[in-house]
Amino acid sequence: MSKIQLEEIKPDSGKSFKLNTSCFKKSFFWHFHPEYEIVYVEGGSGTRHVGQHLSGYVDNDLIFIGPDVPHLNFDYGLGYEINQIVVQLKEDFLGDAFLNAPELSAIKALFQKAKYGLSFTGQTKAVVAEKLKAMQTKEHFGQLMSLLEIFQIMATSKEVVQLNDSVNQQHKEKERMSAIYDYVDTHYQGKPDVNHIAKEVHMTTAAFCRYFKKQTGLTFTDFVNRCRINQAKNLLLQDSSVGEACFTTGFEQLSYFNKVFKKLEGENPREFKKRYIK
Repeated sequence: MSKIQLEEIKPDSGKSFKLNTSCFKKSFFWHFHPEYEIVYVEGGSGTRHVGQHLSGYVDNDLIFIGPDVPHLNFDYGLGYEINQIVVQLKEDFLGDAFLNAPELSAIKALFQKAKYGLSFTGQTKAVVAEKLKAMQTKEHFGQLMSLLEIFQIMATSKEVVQLNDSVNQQHKEKERMSAIYDYVDTHYQGKPDVNHIAKEVHMTTAAFCRYFKKQTGLTFTDFVNRCRINQAKNLLLQDSSVGEACFTTGFEQLSYFNKVFKKLEGENPREFKKRYIK
């Protein structure tokens, strides 16, 4: 059974947080850590899988994740390196009293909401992205000031989507869901068998289906199809044909692929490709 991985993070030398731009991972990396994490990615279309939430992003993405929230690497399935900036820090990275300062009340509320996973859009995403890029050229104190400013921008933004209604923090559940996600990752191009994975996690098929729907809000088939469509979008944006994207991701009929794609994305694959590939 695949196990979820605990990522060990150490602050950069002379700093209270970690700023990283070398994060590329070719493989499926379902993991968690006790640190808060800001992730900004650009230059590709990928999978946004945070806690129970599964969706895709196109071109760029800005996420803020709280401690111990399981998530997938944002470059999963791309096969090539994209620009990434990741900031990781503990809640008390500036001391125990940090978030209790009255001037930081909005940031304290932001940190509390981060346990659900937060996705930022629009002008907020654009402004924070530029500040994250500029951080790399600053000395330590300047980076810290920029980080506080970024938190305040996110804390007061209305351009934010909460990704989960709740996040199960029990390690046993993380382990079980990790095994399921790993199985889907390995088999989505073929025929994932719900009976097989149910047996792998020591459940009857009926119990597994109830459990999976409760955990994700999706049936197993719907979840597999979402994974397939996310990968199909990656292929389309790499200029694969609609047929190639369909059959490479495990769909057996082009008509069914088109139907599922339109249901999830609001447009058919050809329209999607045309909008992004000029």
